[in-house]
Amino acid sequence: MEVRVLAPTGVIGAGFKVSSLQRGVSLRPHVIACDAGSTDSGPAALGSGTPKLSRDACKRDLRLLLLARQTLDVPLIIGSCGTSGRDVGVDWMADIAREIATEEGLHFSLALIYADQSSQRLKERLALGQIQPLVPAPPLDAQVIDSSHIVAMMGTEPLSAALDAGAQVILAGRASDSALYAVVPERMGADRGLTWHAAKTIECGAACCVTPAADGLIAYIRDDHFEIEPLDLDAQVTPLSVAAHTLYENSNPFLLTEPAGVVDTEHAVYHPTSARSVRVSGSDFHHASTYSLKLEGAQLVGYQSVVIGGIRDPKIFMALEALLPKAQLYFQARVAELYGDRLKPQDYDIDFRIYGRGAVMGPLEVEPVGVPTEVGILITVTAPSQELASQIAKFVSHVSAHLPVPGYEGLISTIAYPFSPPELERGPTYRFSVNHVLLPHNPLEVFRTRMIEV
Repeated sequence: MEVRVLAPTGVIGAGFKVSSLQRGVSLRPHVIACDAGSTDSGPAALGSGTPKLSRDACKRDLRLLLLARQTLDVPLIIGSCGTSGRDVGVDWMADIAREIATEEGLHFSLALIYADQSSQRLKERLALGQIQPLVPAPPLDAQVIDSSHIVAMMGTEPLSAALDAGAQVILAGRASDSALYAVVPERMGADRGLTWHAAKTIECGAACCVTPAADGLIAYIRDDHFEIEPLDLDAQVTPLSVAAHTLYENSNPFLLTEPAGVVDTEHAVYHPTSARSVRVSGSDFHHASTYSLKLEGAQLVGYQSVVIGGIRDPKIFMALEALLPKAQLYFQARVAELYGDRLKPQDYDIDFRIYGRGAVMGPLEVEPVGVPTEVGILITVTAPSQELASQIAKFVSHVSAHLPVPGYEGLISTIAYPFSPPELERGPTYRFSVNHVLLPHNPLEVFRTRMIEV
């Protein structure tokens, strides 16, 4: 047997070549699937419910995929709608799909699968010990649950149930990226080890090509192997580029955990079948003794204003390590003087990050740090309201521009700000608050599906 799975791009809204999609359609895939989000970009999309990519970009891609689906008469499956996979993201994508259907005269059965989790249900499951932490996981209690937006990451089962109900297009909430590509091959009886390894390989589209791109791949899943081929005839994959993708977003390059089990690639063999395609065999799938669903949550931590500056004088930036702790003490005293009991020290944060001197790795840096030519400085102020964050940022930016540097006499300017005023309002800011797994009674119980004729 052969199951053909088309992955047009790594994420809806990132784009792809029309010619690549046209070639993909000509190869007669059994399903078109595409991811629409993840936690890669941080907690903001989940916390706010706002998509990362623009509506126009997503509509362009979705239009082409709906038309391709119409031509092929195969399922189109899109997961983690709206970046976070929250219910509002599913409805946002559904509105775009309806708009396209009206403009193009399309008709299809649409399944909307929602992944938002009830706070009451989660608190009950937590009390029963049916929510377990991953590593690392922040503490989880009723207060965290009530203050967080939490989604569950679905496996193939809700998607398969929607197909059983007649869905031609599925717009799903938070979903395992690989599940989107694995569900149809599973239903057609393909080997699960090969299916899930192939799904993992194509989940980011042409990102596993020698030159990663926003474009597509096709996977051919056969009895004893699968084959990966880029849709663009000028692109190529190699055994190394395909094997390397198993490490992407995974701490273990051989064992990839999914809701129903673990994909085992330790004994996989990667063999070039041409200058631009690769065959993989030997993958396995170990069924889990307990089915689990990953929970992701984000909560509001405050509002931020930021200040960006640069320092060219080595005498200044080499002195910052000693100067900044003194400046922080001054800022604390100034906040206390201005706001008194209205703003306690634990309610706000003033952070300095010096790019060019350990800003990325911090204490984990292993390369010796010399004296750079210049450094960039990012000052971040977090407070309970935007007004407070901006007010604090104003005096922090002013004082930071005139720090008393040893070796200089009199007033000097320590930081060059590229903007006037230098304070930029970032708005609400979020943090990940849940990194746990739920042990459900069955794979479908925490998801809700709505069928619509479009």
